[in-house]
Amino acid sequence: MRLERASVFFLAILLAANSAVHANETRLLWGDTHLHTSYSFDAFTLGNATADPDTAYRFAKGLPVIHPGHRALVRIDRPLDFLVVTDHAEGLGAMAELAAGNPLLTDNERGQRWRQMLAEGKLNEVLTEVVQLGTVSPEAIAFLSDDRVFRSAWERIAESADRHNKPGKFTAFIGWEWTSTPDGLNLHRIIFTPDGKDKAAQYLPFSLNDSEKPRDLWNWLEKTASELGTDFVAIGHNSNLSNGRFFPLVDEDGRPVDAEYARLRERWEPVEEITQYKGDSETHPLLAPSDEFADFERYRHLLDGGALEHKPGSYARSALIRGLQLEGEIGVNPYKFGMIGATDTHTGLASAEEGKFLGKYAQDSIPETKAKETVPGSVGWDASAMGFAGVWATENTREAIVEAFRRKEVYATTGPRIRLRFFGGWDFKARDARAKDLAAQGYGKGVPMGGDLASAPRGKAPTFLISAVKDPLDGNLDRVQVVKGWVAADGSAQERIYDVAWSGDRKPDDDGRLQAVGDTVSLTTGRYDNSIGAAELTTVWVDPDFDPAVRAVYYVRVIQIPTPRHTLLDTIALQEPPEAAEGHASVIQERAYSSPIWYTP
Repeated sequence: MRLERASVFFLAILLAANSAVHANETRLLWGDTHLHTSYSFDAFTLGNATADPDTAYRFAKGLPVIHPGHRALVRIDRPLDFLVVTDHAEGLGAMAELAAGNPLLTDNERGQRWRQMLAEGKLNEVLTEVVQLGTVSPEAIAFLSDDRVFRSAWERIAESADRHNKPGKFTAFIGWEWTSTPDGLNLHRIIFTPDGKDKAAQYLPFSLNDSEKPRDLWNWLEKTASELGTDFVAIGHNSNLSNGRFFPLVDEDGRPVDAEYARLRERWEPVEEITQYKGDSETHPLLAPSDEFADFERYRHLLDGGALEHKPGSYARSALIRGLQLEGEIGVNPYKFGMIGATDTHTGLASAEEGKFLGKYAQDSIPETKAKETVPGSVGWDASAMGFAGVWATENTREAIVEAFRRKEVYATTGPRIRLRFFGGWDFKARDARAKDLAAQGYGKGVPMGGDLASAPRGKAPTFLISAVKDPLDGNLDRVQVVKGWVAADGSAQERIYDVAWSGDRKPDDDGRLQAVGDTVSLTTGRYDNSIGAAELTTVWVDPDFDPAVRAVYYVRVIQIPTPRHTLLDTIALQEPPEAAEGHASVIQERAYSSPIWYTP
């Protein structure tokens, strides 16, 4: 008995020591996992003929570069820690090669004509023809996916990433985008690898030409990883444009989502992108009518300009709860994902700052072009200047960042570099929020974002340690909220939002609502001040409605005070009233979303 107690004692010391080391070695890294260069066919035909992968990495590292559209010198306000260049696998590098007269692409009548159109500046016409033919007659554009052109572009991308990758200083990942667009719906995935060119040169990226089905992608990742001794991370991007098909109950073959599907998806797709240039995918007012912050950065159309439907399978919050429902039915949760932000820029420039927004495409990068249509049904002002991924990694290397993605210790912001910690456990106390070693307390007593809480100790509810610190170059914080999802006894999806920390001396009203923080934005100058809000909000919160028998999922949403959207700054520069950017907000409340913590009884 004495020996057993001694063993437990030393084990506790060892665990505490490991937690402290983990806390001390984990650092916050900022990056963009979704960026297109001139190697993407749509980026090239929408005006980016010069910002290649090398340009993208140089810009992310803080070096001045030339904008591919208006040709001015541009520079990010603060360098990133990592970047994934993710050009479309479909037609990779083909447009640049076509414009250069590569005979592999111009030895046919259509290729010759398109080359001439590119030379005449008819870029949009070429893009329109490629997209239309790709929809009705894919074989007519098959020459754009010539394996020799594909492999050459892929190897140059890999070489560029390896050249810019500096372990401990800046991480450059090799990646691509798989562009599945059935019926104009967005089912795209971003894929990247922790390995270098030596492994990447042994395969060609999986593309739409191979399959449009997500399950086929995951199976390819599994097969390729096994055969070549490599690894991948897939990220679903902007699910808001999927009309409910991104997080389905029935897969692409009409089969109910089963345990095999769930295991494949969780293995290869641990993280989802929930905020980017094409809008926000957290939730929607139609799905969360009582959420006063749900109506945020709405994109208006599908990729082909078609009607957009807002269904539970399109949004992260609904998907997280749907995952709990499916887990109860099939024993595995297919939608147990972390959350990040990314840009999806097509300029090669990772720009997410409202005041220095460089456009989604090269053609909509200046105020005079923002009101013009770039892709079907969409103008430049539709694009949202967001977002970035915050990653808690042990070091700035490919391997450590991938490990953080795998354990889902990552989070999303819409651009501002809000510093967010989120831990769940059973024994956090109010004093832990005031501790100088807050992270050590978090790791020592609980699990970080992306983690799991097992069956509750008798008589206890989960406690959460939360810390949010403002971006020093951006707006103060309005409030911190915990979003909880669960499944009721009748099987219905339930959600609730709790204000858990806020600025000022505001008090919730009788309905539990907290009054607005205020608004200091001047619509005539585009300036604001930090006379409202708080620089930091830290708290320990206990779930007051906890049922130990019910599965639940929790994540943190941090809301910033109102600041000017890029549309307001554009209209002021154009000496026009804010209404000139018709249908677009002048003010935005930027935010951050943590990855969830799950409770499983």
